[in-house]
Amino acid sequence: MSALMVNDTINFNGLKDLLGVTDGNLASHLKALEKENFIHIQKEFIDKKPNTKYSCTPAGRKAFKTHIDALEQLIKHRA
Repeated sequence: MSALMVNDTINFNGLKDLLGVTDGNLASHLKALEKENFIHIQKEFIDKKPNTKYSCTPAGRKAFKTHIDALEQLIKHRA
């Protein structure tokens, strides 16, 4: 999600390279995020090759911010 928070869109291979994960692992995580409506998926063809782009939805941005806020509170209470 953090990669989607700082990029308007990012494609599958870009995410895969950034995260260093397998196709299957990334696909399962993206499917879970899509199911929760945290990401938007846009499929297109570039030079007859499929290209899938992902972006963060408003619900995804809100959920990510809530998660980060919770982590910050945890850190503050541990210090």
